[in-house]
Amino acid sequence: MISPDQVEAMIKAGLPDAEVAVQDLTGGGDHYQVAVVSGAFEGLSLVKRHQLVYKAVNSAMSSEAIHALSLETNTPSEVAAAS
Repeated sequence: MISPDQVEAMIKAGLPDAEVAVQDLTGGGDHYQVAVVSGAFEGLSLVKRHQLVYKAVNSAMSSEAIHALSLETNTPSEVAAAS
């Protein structure tokens, strides 16, 4: 089991400029929905963005502390345009 704060910290370690929102989908601490906004995503495909996030949480995924991760990844400009 891993806490939402731990998931957020792992992502911020890999993407220091990231704004991260983590929601535990089941209450069990292993299924998460995560929204990440980072300038590092600028110009990257959705797959590449997700790969960056998965790289940041790789240790928790490989140990199965995180069983499922649903991602939403945006750049700051995409968020601004949606507002």
